[in-house]
Amino acid sequence: MASNKNALTRFHVLDKCFANPMKKYFIGDLIEACDQVLLEIDPNSNGIKRRQVLEDIKYMESTEGWSAPIDHCRDGKKVYYRYSDLNFSIDNQPLNQVELEQIKSAMQILSRFKGMPQFEWVNELAPKMEQSFLLEKGNQTIISFDNNQDLKGIEHLGKLFQSILYKRVLCISYQSFKSDRAKEYVFHPYYLKQYNNRWFVLGYYVELEKLTTFALDRITDISDSDIPYLQNEEYDFDEYFEDIVGVTRQENAEPEQIKLAFDLQIAPYVLSKPLHGTQKKVSLGDSELIISIEVIPNYELETLILSYGDRVRVLEPESFQSIIRTRLEKAVRLYC
Repeated sequence: MASNKNALTRFHVLDKCFANPMKKYFIGDLIEACDQVLLEIDPNSNGIKRRQVLEDIKYMESTEGWSAPIDHCRDGKKVYYRYSDLNFSIDNQPLNQVELEQIKSAMQILSRFKGMPQFEWVNELAPKMEQSFLLEKGNQTIISFDNNQDLKGIEHLGKLFQSILYKRVLCISYQSFKSDRAKEYVFHPYYLKQYNNRWFVLGYYVELEKLTTFALDRITDISDSDIPYLQNEEYDFDEYFEDIVGVTRQENAEPEQIKLAFDLQIAPYVLSKPLHGTQKKVSLGDSELIISIEVIPNYELETLILSYGDRVRVLEPESFQSIIRTRLEKAVRLYC
């Protein structure tokens, strides 16, 4: 089968054409029908070739595909295509072997998220699929993720996930690093975010009347509350995190242009793994790489910059440069 990302779309277009007894679909008609749908999905699509459509037909007829009963009907010197059984549809057929293997691969990837309660169903479903569909069993792990299944607070992830999904208010016991005891919060959870191998939940805290972020490893207990759930109608979290590194966002703060100079030895790494989506290369000279990012300064950004040690220098703004300088001076004093 062709590896084209639009293959499934083409198969469904062809399926509808073959099932239509009111029109004779010649190869040109099939190409036109596929092109029309592909252009709706992607206006920049270059369309498909005659050879691709013929390969798609061959695949649909094969046992690897759907064993589709496609008649090649002659009309003079031309050929049109139609199902011999007009009740046939690929949507009505069981999954073919290729689709089953693709599903199995996807499930294997999901199952690597060990310790995350909402994915426990994957481990239960995989053996059933192997038995029911005779999928080839494979025990070799071929992919891993930077996930710590022993991470403190990970046991709360499933509860929080379900509460966001089903819009349930929670009573959370939370002990911050600055406090010696836990405090109770009535919390309307909206969003889960992972950063630097830690999980955070964002939601509305009624007492403060604002969006609040809790680290899961500081949560000591979670229970349900009977308070009506307040819908999130204010925050688009894709936009919320667009201007920051990490999860901390100061209220009413605006993004600033931050310029950084990196040692040439680390330049390839910085260019291949940008610090932020807004990263731009300002210059690349004989001694250093200068980049800029447009973000709201926060603690996570400070920590990220400090992680590069003596291979980075903050050029501007002066206020952020002063923050980094102060933290470095404090670090040096620890060794004096």
